[in-house]
Amino acid sequence: MVKLSVIVPFYNVQQYAPDTLKSLRANARDDFEFILVDDCSRDETPDILARAERELPGAVYVRHEKNGGLATARNTGIDKARGEYLTFLDGDDWLAPGYYPRLVAAMDELGCDFVRTDHVQCTGRTRAIHRVPHGRRGVVMNPRDAILPADRSTSVDYAYAWAGAYHRRLVDRGLVHFTDGLRTAEDRPWIWKLHREAESFATVSLMGVFYRRGVASSLTQIGDVRQLDFIRAFDQVVAETAKDQDAEKLLPKAVRTYCAIISHHLGSIERFEPAVARKLKSMSAVALRRMPQDVLEDALDSMDIERASRLRRLRRRPVSSGVAA
Repeated sequence: MVKLSVIVPFYNVQQYAPDTLKSLRANARDDFEFILVDDCSRDETPDILARAERELPGAVYVRHEKNGGLATARNTGIDKARGEYLTFLDGDDWLAPGYYPRLVAAMDELGCDFVRTDHVQCTGRTRAIHRVPHGRRGVVMNPRDAILPADRSTSVDYAYAWAGAYHRRLVDRGLVHFTDGLRTAEDRPWIWKLHREAESFATVSLMGVFYRRGVASSLTQIGDVRQLDFIRAFDQVVAETAKDQDAEKLLPKAVRTYCAIISHHLGSIERFEPAVARKLKSMSAVALRRMPQDVLEDALDSMDIERASRLRRLRRRPVSSGVAA
């Protein structure tokens, strides 16, 4: 039986893919599989992956004939996966040697639905350690208990699918697939659903993923309309949380996070194309009006004056009737 399935989407990353694949080789084991999903790259990435299928132990190569985005590519990998455990890696990131065997050992020892791990963020030559914002390590807990408090960074704010591993039973329950077609913020509804609906999780002091920031082709660096999918993503978070049995407790966290993300994008609006910047303002104004207004008002009251004022002004902004998320 396959013990671990590693799902790795690639899109136009010919510069980085060889390092990613080399690090996978340094983590290979007879009972591991590496599902390499090319999301219709237009550079030499498909050729690199075709060679990897022959040379990397456990490699399974899948190519999309149409670009669908990261969420869709990950779903393709999930559907192909045969492992008892699943994890993810992005095609421009890399791993420390022997990281996956240690990750599997943690899953085996703890026996929980999923584990979360720390990582190293890499921007050029700079390295920074980022830890799961959850203090208790190596202790199996109810994932719902790690969502709050609303005014602090918690596990649902650490929305990196590749920072952990997930048991096959979560796939069977429909909790590991992503919202198809989301071009950005795809991890947000996903991590919220995991923490609301899974039964057990743990945070472990394990670090082996090197997350590359500042890649020119990354959506975090591109100010086009695909960035606005964060609105669809957070609309989903709020809508699904509103139906939860603990909605009264959890909605303040969902709404406050949504507001913080809107404010963040408005604070760096100069990186967007002009038409997209205008659409960002209009769609965000509509989104604010869609939120539960009593919860929104409490969230704004809890934020600093600068962000709260920016969002209140936006909420009062006239919006054309044709604007929708």
